[in-house]
Amino acid sequence: MKPRGVIVAGNWKMNHGAGDTEKFFGSLSAGWNKVLGESTKSALKTGALKAMIFPPALSIHTALRAAAAMNGAVRIGAQNAHWEQKGAFTGELSGPMLKEAGISHVLVGHSERRQFFGETDETVRKRTESLLEQGITVIMCIGETKNERESNQTTAILDRQLTGALPEPGKGGAKFLDGRLVIAYEPVWAIGTGLTATPAQAEEAHKHIRQHLWDRFGMEASGRTPVLYGGSVTPENMGQLLDCPNIDGGLIGGASLKPDGFLAMLETAGKM
Repeated sequence: MKPRGVIVAGNWKMNHGAGDTEKFFGSLSAGWNKVLGESTKSALKTGALKAMIFPPALSIHTALRAAAAMNGAVRIGAQNAHWEQKGAFTGELSGPMLKEAGISHVLVGHSERRQFFGETDETVRKRTESLLEQGITVIMCIGETKNERESNQTTAILDRQLTGALPEPGKGGAKFLDGRLVIAYEPVWAIGTGLTATPAQAEEAHKHIRQHLWDRFGMEASGRTPVLYGGSVTPENMGQLLDCPNIDGGLIGGASLKPDGFLAMLETAGKM
C-alpha cells in the first residue's frame, strides 16, 4: 500500500435521491465479497484504504444507515458546509448538524461551487478552518481551467488557491496538516468532459502541490497530507493514476454512481 494509504472518494453531486441511494448500497453490499479480494478488504479494515461516498444532503441519512449495515466499510461525507456553526444562512448546513448526523468528512471548494455558487479562495479558507477546528476532515478542492492550463498558468493558479485557502503556519495552518486535511487536485477542464489529465500531467501538478506544502509547512506536514486526483477518473485509468508517487487516490464523479464501477476502483486501489 502507498505510504499515505489510498482514498477512493465518490462525489455524487446532484444525483441519487434516497431511493437510488438505497439501491446503490444494496448492490454494493451484494458485490462486496464477489469483487473485492482479501488484500483489499484487509486494507479497508485497517484504514490503509478508505472508501468514501459524498451523497446529496437529502440522501445522507439513507447512506449512513446503509454504511452502518456494512460495518462502516464506507464512510459518508457531505458535499459542503458553512463556516458558521449556526445562524441565518438559508439553504446551508453547519458542522454541528453534520456531526450530529454522523458525518466526519466534508468537501470544500469544489470547482462547481466556485463556478456556479460564488465560492472564492477566501470562503474556501473560512470553511476549511472552521470545519477542521470542529474536528471534521476536509477534502479541499483546487484546480485550473482549460484556458489557464493552455496559457501555462497551472502552477500559478494552484499556488494562488493554496495560499488563499490555507491558513499561514504562524496562524495554526501547520497543525491541520496531520492527515485531517486532504487536498484534491481537479483540473476543471477534465471534470465531466471525458478528458483526463495524463498520469504525467497529474503527477506534475501533485508534485507541485506537495512542494508548495513543503515550502510553507515543512517536510513532515507535506509528507503526510494526502493529495487526490479528480477529473474523469474511471476504473480503466485508476491504476495508471495511482502508480504515480504523489497521487494518493481519486475524487470520482460519474464513475462512482455505479456500484460495479466503485467496487472496481476499490479493488484497483487495494492492490497499490
